[in-house]
Amino acid sequence: MALLNFKSEYQHSGSGKDIPLWMKLGFTLIALVVLVVWWDYMGPANYLWFSDVALIVMVPALWLGNRLIASTMAVAVLIPELVWVLDFITLSHFTVIASYMFNPEMALYIRFLSATFHIALPIVMFYMLYRLGYDQRALPLQSLIALIVLPITYLVSEPSANINWVYGPGAPQDFMNPWLYLLLLWVAFVVVIYIPTHLLLKRFFSKSRVS
Repeated sequence: MALLNFKSEYQHSGSGKDIPLWMKLGFTLIALVVLVVWWDYMGPANYLWFSDVALIVMVPALWLGNRLIASTMAVAVLIPELVWVLDFITLSHFTVIASYMFNPEMALYIRFLSATFHIALPIVMFYMLYRLGYDQRALPLQSLIALIVLPITYLVSEPSANINWVYGPGAPQDFMNPWLYLLLLWVAFVVVIYIPTHLLLKRFFSKSRVS
C-alpha cells in the first residue's frame, strides 16, 4: 500500500454530531483559557509551537467532527505529546521535555494550564481517531504545514525561545547555515515523527465508527 494517499478512503467525512457536546465545550474552554494566558505570559510567537497549533486547530476539528483535521494534528504531535505525558508522570526522569513543569520559578498557574492542555490534547485526539478513523491524507498535509510553519517560526521568534527547535537542537546552533538546518529539521520531523505516527495510526485506526 502506498505511503502517501491524496484521496480519502471514507465515504462519510464526519460531523460535529459525532463528538459529545461536553467534550467540545470542555476542550474549547481549555484552549481559550490557555491561549489568553499564553498571550500575556509568553507572547503570540509561542502559538507557533506545534502543540499550540494543534490545541488551536483541534477546536474546529471537534466542532466539525473533521477526520482530516484531527488526523493531521495527530500526525504532528501525538507522539511528542505522549512523550511529554510520560516525562511529566516520571517527574522528568524520562526526557527533559517536561522539566519546566518542576521549575519553582515558573508560576504555578502556568504549569497547571500547561499540564491540563498537554494531557487533554492526546486524549481528545485518540477519541476522535477511535470514532472517526484515521485519514491517510494527514501525512502529506502535515508535512506541508511543517514546511510553512518552521520558516515562519524562525523569522518571527527569538533564539532564546527556540520554538520548534528552529534555532538548534536544544540550543541555538552555529555549525551550519540556518536555512539548511531548517530543511534538515523538517526532514527529521517527517522521518522521525510524522511517518512512524502515520503508519501506526493507519494500522490501528483504519476503521470509522460513524455512518
